[in-house]
Amino acid sequence: MPASLDRSSLVFLAQLAEQAERYDEMADYMKTVVTSDATPLDLEERNLLAVAYKNVIGSRRAAWRVLQAIETHRKSERVEHVQKYRLKIEAELQATCDEMLEMLNKQLLPSASSPEDSVFYLKTQGDYYRYLAEFQSKEQGACEKALACYGQATDIATSKLHSTNPLRLGLALNFAVFYCEIMKLPDRACQLAKQAFDDAIADMDSLTEESFRDAAMILQIIRDNLTLWTSEEDDDHHP
Repeated sequence: MPASLDRSSLVFLAQLAEQAERYDEMADYMKTVVTSDATPLDLEERNLLAVAYKNVIGSRRAAWRVLQAIETHRKSERVEHVQKYRLKIEAELQATCDEMLEMLNKQLLPSASSPEDSVFYLKTQGDYYRYLAEFQSKEQGACEKALACYGQATDIATSKLHSTNPLRLGLALNFAVFYCEIMKLPDRACQLAKQAFDDAIADMDSLTEESFRDAAMILQIIRDNLTLWTSEEDDDHHP
């Protein structure tokens, strides 16, 4: 990537790459913004970085799930090819997570200047450790690191952010998903999600129309997950 590009040009190119759905390039542009300039990211830049890496990691997580299902359910003489391909995807997942986690540790978290910044970056840190925990062995420690990051983010969010803040709600949602899918503790996931849901619902009347809409969107996802997790628990208890 040309070193001569200034920050505004890199951000513009990242926006272009997003519109063209070229997310790997979008991520490269935003990584250069983060690593070549000590200035903290503004809200737009922060969101561009998050969108870029979410798409880069998302496509690979989806590919990994497909290969995992094939490997599990379609045992065949070609299973070694499936395994080899899965390991290739895992290497890409590892590289992407390592890249984001290094930026968080070296640049983004040290530059966080508000509670919202800190919650956003700690939540993101928890998310990327969670993605590692999806395919790594427990001994590699990603699960414990995700738990610590989500916990630290939650401590700040509950003391500094309003119960209807979309970032606080998104954190609660992702933390609950972590408890259910990684820790295999659906009861704890439901407890956490229900607490966030109930706290926000109690404060919805005070919101502007736009804030209400933003909060309601995440609350609907939390409610859908609660319904799913509760029904799965019922199925487990009624064979």
